[in-house]
Amino acid sequence: MKMYLISDNIDTYTGMRLAGVEGAVVHEKQELKAEIDKVLADKEIGILLLTEKFGRNFPDVVNNVKLNCKVPLVVEIPDRHGTGRRSDFITAYVNEAIGIKL
Repeated sequence: MKMYLISDNIDTYTGMRLAGVEGAVVHEKQELKAEIDKVLADKEIGILLLTEKFGRNFPDVVNNVKLNCKVPLVVEIPDRHGTGRRSDFITAYVNEAIGIKL
């Protein structure tokens, strides 16, 4: 299985290319949809990496893939500016998921 990156900036794309991960740089919602459709058609891609900005700007597109597709696994990664998440996002996620405060 291969990984594929869809990034909103060239720096993240370049770094991942140096690590051997193929990908594309897109900026608009339609470009993102087209690239995701390309990824879904390629059965060799098992992990789709998306920069976090897509999850913030186009949550409908990202959530549709996460909820309706078993493969690929969608992972949102921070870009060169760092993460847009709170510092305790993992703890908050667990609290919300299981209802126990850690």
